[in-house]
Amino acid sequence: MLKKIMQIDRRIIFILVALAVIIPTLLKVSFPITVSEPTRKLYDYIEDLPPGSTVLIAFDYGPSSMAELQPMGMAFLRHCFQKKIRVIGMTLVTDGATLGYEIMQEAAKTTDAIDGEDYVYLGFRPGTIQVMLGMGTTINSIFESDYSESRKGKPLAEIPMMAEIKNYDQIDLVLDLASSSTTEAWIAYINTRYNQKIAAGVTGVIVSQMYPYLQTDQLIGLMPGLLGAAEYETLIDTPAKATKRMSVQSFVHLLVFSLVILGNVAFFIQKRENENV
Repeated sequence: MLKKIMQIDRRIIFILVALAVIIPTLLKVSFPITVSEPTRKLYDYIEDLPPGSTVLIAFDYGPSSMAELQPMGMAFLRHCFQKKIRVIGMTLVTDGATLGYEIMQEAAKTTDAIDGEDYVYLGFRPGTIQVMLGMGTTINSIFESDYSESRKGKPLAEIPMMAEIKNYDQIDLVLDLASSSTTEAWIAYINTRYNQKIAAGVTGVIVSQMYPYLQTDQLIGLMPGLLGAAEYETLIDTPAKATKRMSVQSFVHLLVFSLVILGNVAFFIQKRENENV
């Protein structure tokens, strides 16, 4: 029996993992989500903003990171629109242009937010640092018009929401949804130079890089990976994709944890038997 456990076919493990994903999904099993302090700080910051405030969201990720970052964006946008907070969207990543536009449109449909009045999506411009710094002077010097096809290149200053928004002075928060080092660039160039408040939502693999910035208050809040998205959904009382995915992920983690324990127990028992022979 011990020998079979030690030499278990990897195909059996793959089948067990597949079942750990499929069964909870079909049964719609869910676990309670405990909200971490960095996510709550971001939520509380938005809660304290008066209606009519403005936040900027940078959708700095591509399709490969959608699973983690799209749910963050959706939860955050819903919160802003419910609080009547205006949102400017943009991206510094070439393949993120359509992703940001689609999620803003989707969030607007669920909250009746109006394009051009409650939110504006600027799209993509090349030159990360030049774009960041240029927006500190005037946003319309970088983005002459927004991404919307319905306005057909209408000057940015003629869009109702943007009439009084010139640069970072009129923006209360920049949230960077990132899968790379763009958050650090926002901190280095925009927080440092313009004293702009920065928050972040990042993929799980780079979460540890962000904690020093929380400790120095250069980040006012942080959504850590898919868990951060699920936490934000919990705070706005709107469970969605992230909450469901975290529950499934928990079952897979329990399976892997159990297999690791079982393998170690079998190894040490077999080792003891070999020593006694």
